[in-house]
Amino acid sequence: MGRVTERRKVIRIRDGAISTRPDTLVAEEPLEIRLNGKPLAITMRTPGDDFALAAGFLVSEGVFGRADEVQNIVYCAGATVDGSNTYNVVDVRTAPGVVLPDITLERNVYTTSSCGLCGKASLDAVRTTARWAIDDGADAPPVRLEPALLAGLPDRLREAQRVFDRTGGLHAAALFTEDGEMLDVREDVGRHNAVDKLVGRALQRGDLPLSRTILLVSGRASFELAQKAVMAGIPVLAAVSAPSSLAVDLAMETGLTLVGFLRGSSMNVYAGEHRIALRAAAAQG
Repeated sequence: MGRVTERRKVIRIRDGAISTRPDTLVAEEPLEIRLNGKPLAITMRTPGDDFALAAGFLVSEGVFGRADEVQNIVYCAGATVDGSNTYNVVDVRTAPGVVLPDITLERNVYTTSSCGLCGKASLDAVRTTARWAIDDGADAPPVRLEPALLAGLPDRLREAQRVFDRTGGLHAAALFTEDGEMLDVREDVGRHNAVDKLVGRALQRGDLPLSRTILLVSGRASFELAQKAVMAGIPVLAAVSAPSSLAVDLAMETGLTLVGFLRGSSMNVYAGEHRIALRAAAAQG
């Protein structure tokens, strides 16, 4: 299997001094995801947690919602001309009786776009395939988050980024409870892959839907990430950078709480403000 990091020679220039040294870089390799033997998607990813990545991707596509719907996930042998295994192709087999949604090329373009194209069709695709409404869990009080709790999460995510410390080149996604307990954290060269790895691991544990949790991402909040949160039943998505307009549209329509520019004690709440203790924040200000 591929390595998470690789070493490359670099010429370093510092204050006019030139030296040659090895540098640690994050690895990036393609992963082809096949569904019941048929090619479905290719993503550029950091090797590792490939089965979880594939499972999480298929949750976002509306294929899976329960662990028992997955028969198995395997690396495909003979993925190259000479028959060797590159560990860059996985085949996901559905359990008998699982009815597949209509996953077409056109739909994949819609659901993986983060540039705002085909906005109405993107929203319609999520609306028709989401298994769970975004809520805080049946027979439980509504999730209510103090701004101070949210403000402390980015530092905790940064402390958990082990590979980033060596390379400076990875995105991260973390899942927290409403009390701020970190449940899981994944890193990848693609922020969407990091989220898929989180969701896929939750699927494998039988934890979906992920109600009463907070998803924190290290970059911006694109439509694609908001979609993945909704499809996993996550009620709160927070990002250290900006959301896209389509991400805000999706959050407003589904009831997702969307927080952006989460830096220090500052943040912007774009949707789902009913889960944020705004009065407490105003009192502290």
